[in-house]
Amino acid sequence: MGMKERQISHYIHRSPLYPADSELGMSTVNRCLDAAKACNVDDVCQKLRTEYVSACIKPAGKSGLCNRSRCNKALRRFFDRVPAEHTHELLFCPCSDMACSERRRQTIVPSCSYEGPEKPSCLPLMRTCRADYVCRSRLAQFQYDCQPEGQSASGCKQGNYAACLLAYTGLIGTYTDSITPNYVDNSTSNVSPWCTCSASGNQREQCTEFLDYFTDNICLRNALLTFGNGMDLTPTPSQSERLSPVTDTEARHTTPGLVSMDTEQNIASPAIPTQDTENERLWGDSTIPFNTHGNSAHMSAHLSVPMLTCLLLILLIVSEQ
Repeated sequence: MGMKERQISHYIHRSPLYPADSELGMSTVNRCLDAAKACNVDDVCQKLRTEYVSACIKPAGKSGLCNRSRCNKALRRFFDRVPAEHTHELLFCPCSDMACSERRRQTIVPSCSYEGPEKPSCLPLMRTCRADYVCRSRLAQFQYDCQPEGQSASGCKQGNYAACLLAYTGLIGTYTDSITPNYVDNSTSNVSPWCTCSASGNQREQCTEFLDYFTDNICLRNALLTFGNGMDLTPTPSQSERLSPVTDTEARHTTPGLVSMDTEQNIASPAIPTQDTENERLWGDSTIPFNTHGNSAHMSAHLSVPMLTCLLLILLIVSEQ
């Protein structure tokens, strides 16, 4: 077995590139370890997980750095094609110790897919995402499904933890310079994209509003903390099967800061094929109902005129003869 194969095997079958579980004080039950074992006995999950780990740990050229674009594509295949029963168990497994939390944090191979030498400003990442149709759609879906509502018992306006978590996974690996979120450490369940608002200038409010959707969101926090206790079992289709119901118009209501920045910066936005449908609906709603009796009488009146004319012409011809 070569060096790369040993690294992949180490990552997949044991502890993912961090100290041994015993060194971090592993408790008796490790849900994240159980999730990894369950994935390994499922052919599709094991195959696609091995593929993304391989893509994310492979150095690209002499630099020794990974190919982030290839890593993100492989991650997206995994989360799009593997059922949520496996992906969610790997990514959201409840933890009570550092060993479990670190395994959970390492699920997406953050050294390649998430982290960088320095944290960039969130603003350019937001612009990049808004200019890409897939990233923009998935961000809008996340902001819709994870929209917080303080008056709601669940903390979510839509009241669906499973949908919120699925929309969260939809953001992972969506773009090369992505807004991929992940756990910020191995001692909490706090998540965030790898970016900051410290140098956002006069757009700090818009930047903070975007970042707070991850770092200060009661809906997302509750969805993460309650996973696995029976409150997350609302049936939700997989990411690849689900068509996003969110339009740019709806996104304006849930994320005014992000969209207003988009407008101010004149970011190119491909036309969403919902305008024609909306116009058809409006025309349909405003059309006067078809009156069967009135139209029949009207039609009869129109038909009687040419018939009388023809009869008169025939009588004239006969009289001339």
